[in-house]
Amino acid sequence: MPFSALPSEDRAETVQQLQARIRAMQATGLGARTLPTHPAVAPLLPGGALKAGAAYSVPGSPALAMLLLAGPGAAGGWCGVVGMPELGIEAAAGLGVDLDRLVLVPRPGEQWLSVTAQVAEVLPLVVVKPPRAASAGETARLASRLRQRGATLVVLGTWPQAEAVLEVESSDWTGIGTGTGYLAGRDAVVAVTSRQIRTRHRLRMRDDGWGLDSVVPTDLEPSLLEEEATRAVLRA
Repeated sequence: MPFSALPSEDRAETVQQLQARIRAMQATGLGARTLPTHPAVAPLLPGGALKAGAAYSVPGSPALAMLLLAGPGAAGGWCGVVGMPELGIEAAAGLGVDLDRLVLVPRPGEQWLSVTAQVAEVLPLVVVKPPRAASAGETARLASRLRQRGATLVVLGTWPQAEAVLEVESSDWTGIGTGTGYLAGRDAVVAVTSRQIRTRHRLRMRDDGWGLDSVVPTDLEPSLLEEEATRAVLRA
């Protein structure tokens, strides 16, 4: 039976099975070392973890970038943040970042690329907020440094050749009633683009921690998912 002729429930289940199969194949093909990853964001990432030597793009969401730091920090790893003087330390700690293992370079100025490269020499995970777009040569040199050192880069903005792009499409707060009450949580819909696959997930933050609910993508044609699954099988 053609995919489009299936009932909506069966289509949703088929899409989820394809996504799980592709992620499993990507995880199997990962030859590089991976970093400990917060369980709330692991399902967002190709292979289920941050890949050493790779770069990830997180446009416009410092909270999501800080959540990517939480896993390595909790596992005893050191992390660096470059070019974010506005970073809220208490907020970062609330997201699980280990402040005792966090190196801050708030104002690197025009030397932000060289500073980022130097920090990546000694720390396994670095978050950077670029003040401008980097040239192709600059990004290539930094990518080479990341691969040599096995460091992971999280860019608070766009970045060429990113392993994955994680974008917060919408965000809603809960807890406020009709003018009264306290903020009790936040729901964010995160779109993830990796290897021509685009999925959506609902990330939930509550007083008792983070959780993750998968959402079937609505902006990707089923035929594209099937085509990518076929390519993944051929690559395996």
